[in-house]
Amino acid sequence: MLTAIVGINWGDEGKGRMVDLLSSDYDIICRYQGGNNAGHTVINDKGKFVLNLLPSGILRETTVNVMGNGMVIDLEHLVGEMKALTDKGIHIGPDNLKISDKAIICMPYHKMQDIMEEERLADKKFGSTRRGIAPVYADKYMKKGIRMEDLLHMDSLYGKLRDIVEWKNITVTGYGHAPVDVDAMMDWLKTYGSVVAPFVTDVSGYLADAAASGKNIMFEAQLGALRDIDFGIYPYTSSSTTLAAYAPIGAGIPGAQLNNTIGIMKAYSTCVGEGPFTVEMFGDEAEQLRAAGGEYGAATGRPRRVGPFDVPASRYGVRMQGASTIALTKLDVLSYLDRIPVCVAYEIDGQRTADFPTGERLNRAKPVIEYVDGFGDVSQCRSYDDLPENAKRYISTLEQAVGCRIEYVSVGAGRDEYVKID
Repeated sequence: MLTAIVGINWGDEGKGRMVDLLSSDYDIICRYQGGNNAGHTVINDKGKFVLNLLPSGILRETTVNVMGNGMVIDLEHLVGEMKALTDKGIHIGPDNLKISDKAIICMPYHKMQDIMEEERLADKKFGSTRRGIAPVYADKYMKKGIRMEDLLHMDSLYGKLRDIVEWKNITVTGYGHAPVDVDAMMDWLKTYGSVVAPFVTDVSGYLADAAASGKNIMFEAQLGALRDIDFGIYPYTSSSTTLAAYAPIGAGIPGAQLNNTIGIMKAYSTCVGEGPFTVEMFGDEAEQLRAAGGEYGAATGRPRRVGPFDVPASRYGVRMQGASTIALTKLDVLSYLDRIPVCVAYEIDGQRTADFPTGERLNRAKPVIEYVDGFGDVSQCRSYDDLPENAKRYISTLEQAVGCRIEYVSVGAGRDEYVKID
């Protein structure tokens, strides 16, 4: 069984929580794109964890975790993340963590370039996390990247790094910054690369053998469909492909086919960063929802923009992800509302539409809001029959609106705080 766990909206839907829940049925958990520019928060019997790079399955003793070739990896951040987990008693070794030799290393100069670019853009910034993601992906496709496999060949790495730094300094000095020091970069690679090198392997071969032998593999995405570089709210997107269709490619087994795609969406809408967000709430209404949901970025700590459930955006996300079923998260957060707003359509230039537009039409979109009855506290519910009738009605309304069956409903942050709908 090959399953992808993906975001339907702007990211921060609760993918890590669902990976942690479902990973007991899988042998291998694989991150296939992105870097440390987003966080997956997991709360289980071991404590609370925020994972930026490591697959969420690392918290289960029974899984092997893979970081695929589609990722960009900040070695310093990864070493820190590994230490934070091992300090809490989580086992991490080459037996349960394998890093693709083809993944690209996110260097300190990528982060520096990211920060300089955002500061130059000022009020026109893209909302970058300033962690070097766009510059490192740009270098990858310009064939100026350093791969994880280069850490296994330190004797030849200096010459490759010197040539790249010479090219990179054309850009860096153009911003008015001091040139990158190649020796400092080499020291950085040695310091952190020596820790990570034992985990670097031919992930593609490992996964191909695993799939051929019938292993269950889960692919864990970062962010959501609306942050995809091709089909998201460009240019306010990530720099990688966040869609399920890319999972086998970004993992290292491009010939494999998914059996199942579970799309994750919240019972309301959230967004971190810049760009169009049609359903955005403001003022006290927004702050109340933000506080109820604890809506602050797991990677950055930034307050998330919040709003009601967005039907056009979610239906579009379901289609882009090719979702088989849906996991609806944070239903319990809405328990304080007597009436729950839902964006059922957009109005653009005086015309109502149920479709999700892109480009300038999205910038002009206004939400069409309808209200449904609130349902009260659902945090103690553990079966569909336990749910209040209004909660069932809300779930059914969203299910019909996005055109995909809701199979899981999260009613709390804990591993067992959910309802499965048969």
